Amino acid sequence: MRTAIVAGLLVAGLALAGPASASADLAKSSGCMKCHDVEKKKMGPSFKDVAAAHKGKTDEAAVVAKLTGGKDHPAVKASEADVKAVVKWILTL
Repeated sequence: MRTAIVAGLLVAGLALAGPASASADLAKSSGCMKCHDVEKKKMGPSFKDVAAAHKGKTDEAAVVAKLTGGKDHPAVKASEADVKAVVKWILTL
């Protein structure tokens, strides 16, 4: 019985870690990490600072529009679905 519980917890932990890892990888492959870092400021603000600035706001669409529109941020050359996935991940940090 303990083995089943431990196995269940392990599977649940991997399932939760998967999307976070996938979104970090997507941010890297989309070029976001050239100017941003999760923890510290580079050319652009850290993703944690971006998340803090948007905490409590439901403006995910506005962030996506800013990134894809090229105003006050270089236009992102990734699909809108990828940009949405990365923004959703950043706002959870």
